[in-house]
Amino acid sequence: MVSASFADRPLKKLCLFDVDGTLTPARQAASPEMIETLRALRKKLVIGFVGGSDFKKIREQLQTGTEDVVHEFDYCFAENGLTAYKLGKELPSQSFISFLGEDRYKLLINFVLHYLADLDIPIKRGTFVEYRNGMVNISPIGRNASIQERIDFEILDLKNGWRAAMVQALKDKFPDYPLTYSIGGQISFDVFPNGWDKTFSLGRVEDEQFEEIHFFGDKTYKGGNDYEIYSDSRTIGHSVKSPADTIRILKELFLKE
Repeated sequence: MVSASFADRPLKKLCLFDVDGTLTPARQAASPEMIETLRALRKKLVIGFVGGSDFKKIREQLQTGTEDVVHEFDYCFAENGLTAYKLGKELPSQSFISFLGEDRYKLLINFVLHYLADLDIPIKRGTFVEYRNGMVNISPIGRNASIQERIDFEILDLKNGWRAAMVQALKDKFPDYPLTYSIGGQISFDVFPNGWDKTFSLGRVEDEQFEEIHFFGDKTYKGGNDYEIYSDSRTIGHSVKSPADTIRILKELFLKE
């Protein structure tokens, strides 16, 4: 039974959305049409987003005028749900370091830094290790690389397997660490606790016992960061090609005239 918090919604269902490629073009702002569609949808059911980025970046993409994004969505899940808001109120957060422990985390990072220092690649820039609340992002070339440098690195990495080799080295060095290593994008890979993918957000909504949970995402293929939640038995998954595709499906399913 859905709680009184959402008693005004005719449908006792939840729609969760990936951000980049689903609600917005990658790293860009949501269109006025998308905002209008989501506001109409929210009158019928409960809505939320679940993104891998930190909350600051997502807020920049979804902010509309003076209205804070936490009041435009019923659920706001940044970093796969580790930072979370429900009806504008922040929920208890989780962190990678508190999960792993400071001593074990330090051993991991020391190994990473030594490995990167000894890695012979054509160029290195800056920000090789970026700590986020729920994960560590590791980039052999550095996140300060230019767009062209990123493209060049990806081509060379596909040929030489630098990231794959580093992931394997970490797995061999820390076999008892309950961590997942996910290679994505052009220049980096993520390290996070097992199960701290986007399905983490589903545990945040279990108490509401929604009749259905619909998830919309663009990277729903195996290896994509929407795959786990898209294919989870608790969700009805919708694979989209663009924000316009998201709007089209929402109108077909929930917003028919």
